[in-house]
Amino acid sequence: MTDVEKITQLKEMIANSSNIVFFGGAGVSTESGIPDFRSVDGLYHQKYAYPPETILSHTFYRRKTKEFYDFYREKMLCLDAQPNAAHLALAKLEAEGKLKAIVTQNIDGLHQAAGNKLVYELHGSVLRNYCEDCGRFYDVKHIVESEDVPKCECGGCVKPDVVLYEEGLDNATLQGAVSAIAEADVLIIGGTSLAVYPAAGLIDYYRGNKLVLINKTPTPKDSIANLVISGSIGEILSQCC
Repeated sequence: MTDVEKITQLKEMIANSSNIVFFGGAGVSTESGIPDFRSVDGLYHQKYAYPPETILSHTFYRRKTKEFYDFYREKMLCLDAQPNAAHLALAKLEAEGKLKAIVTQNIDGLHQAAGNKLVYELHGSVLRNYCEDCGRFYDVKHIVESEDVPKCECGGCVKPDVVLYEEGLDNATLQGAVSAIAEADVLIIGGTSLAVYPAAGLIDYYRGNKLVLINKTPTPKDSIANLVISGSIGEILSQCC
């Protein structure tokens, strides 16, 4: 099947569905200039005193909190990034009543910035931060403007509302994502290598026969997909929506 034929097939799936769920990963945000982790230019291939996976772990956060925030401010906060063609296409689908939910591994808030309302953020958001002592929430500006370890007015440490390595996913978010995927007519997976668990395992809850995979490189689930399209997620979705 040619790329043109695949795009036509995806258009037909979208046109005939009113219960689409999109499951997205880092590849959705890289087109907005946000670096991913595993590509050649990703964070895992850059040189730091500690590997990024170590720095972004719960243990490192507890033991070397200042070093965690030094890295976090420099590499995890891409606050000038804007929604790209993929984000805008998905927001359009939701406005048309076709897209019911987004399940994302990204923590940048760009889906909401584009206009999507129901977004299950599996790994949290850099835009939300909370005091570990009193629970008060702070916006990202508080993190940016703080020196060293950001503190609450009560004196407690303010932690980003993101899921670090060694931490579990939020149960309510997980349940909502599973329910949306299980009930979907069309499940479109885009911009993810499907290598991060437990998030990647959520697609196993899909019960339909319109599983679409859009990614620049092959994934472990290509063999079970009904449609596999290789290329830019933004370019492909903008042609179909």
